[in-house]
Amino acid sequence: MRTRPATPVRIGALAPLTRPGWTEAGRQLLAGLELAVGEVNDTGGIDGRPLDLLVRDTAADPRRAEEAVDELDRLGVAALAGEYHSVAARAAAVRADALGLPYLCSSAVLDALTERPAEGVARLAPAQSHGWRVYADFLLAGGHHHLAVATEPSAYWTAGIRILRDHLAPRGGTVTELPARGLAPGEACDALVEQVPTALLLLTGFPDPAVPLVRAVRRDPRLAGLLIGAPAGQPEFAEWEALLGGDGAGIPFLRYLPDRPSPLGARVERDLRVQLGADPSFVAFEGHDTITVLAEALRTHGTDREALAASWPDVIVEGTRGKIRFTRPEGSPVHQWARPPVQVADRDPAAPTRFRTLHAAV
Repeated sequence: MRTRPATPVRIGALAPLTRPGWTEAGRQLLAGLELAVGEVNDTGGIDGRPLDLLVRDTAADPRRAEEAVDELDRLGVAALAGEYHSVAARAAAVRADALGLPYLCSSAVLDALTERPAEGVARLAPAQSHGWRVYADFLLAGGHHHLAVATEPSAYWTAGIRILRDHLAPRGGTVTELPARGLAPGEACDALVEQVPTALLLLTGFPDPAVPLVRAVRRDPRLAGLLIGAPAGQPEFAEWEALLGGDGAGIPFLRYLPDRPSPLGARVERDLRVQLGADPSFVAFEGHDTITVLAEALRTHGTDREALAASWPDVIVEGTRGKIRFTRPEGSPVHQWARPPVQVADRDPAAPTRFRTLHAAV
């Protein structure tokens, strides 16, 4: 008598896989998710039931993210995972909360991930207010008190500017905004010469308008001493180096990796490199850790959505970047990994394919 195959445990996965989403981030995130699903299934799945990942492309569009959540809800997923862009993740989190669908956000950092406290939503990436304060401290330590920011309309960029201003103002710092799409690169350079900041931060889309602006600043002798920074992490990805080469080096950005990989992290890094055919970014590790956490919660609390949504405070698991446990920080609407690693890094000007760690949060 033939044994019927076990019914899969379905997990819905959200990722930006087409433009205008940051597709390289989406591929990295998906690689981490898929690698971890394979590992879970190779070791018996969830009580003998395989994990099945149902992937939906958000293209960084909040409406598409909401539609994907509704579809995945109808398909009976036990939980949602993933997403990189904060605006899409926020739309997904709000919709998932309304449906009672547990959601573990992998990469988005926007503090207000939901409009109200959401018991079923948790996040692995550090809150933007934490990571960007670490970045601001790095700038202050380097003597950069007067910043210019090339920015465009977005809840994410607006929140970032507010965090920087709030952190720098008591320390005598200033933040001046430049409309990234309202000025041609040459006009932006003229404005920077007039304003005399010591650093320009790229709070804008990639590749356009970030890449033309970097090229213009690098080639303007009047701005030879100006530091370019990218707290949102644009230089992390290979496309940045491919488009900018040496011009893209020496630009500090935030990444969420420990100083030294654990044995688990080193092993997963090797496996991700094989899967991607390239070096993995921190986003791939976030994807892997997402499935690791969900698998532990499913094994311990089962597939009932209500039980799973209530399980975040009880989850303790060893991830690729450290021990993961969730708290509910004061003022946070979602459960948050208590101590995700935060670094400031850049691409080495002597070898732009190599990264340097400039600062690590204690």
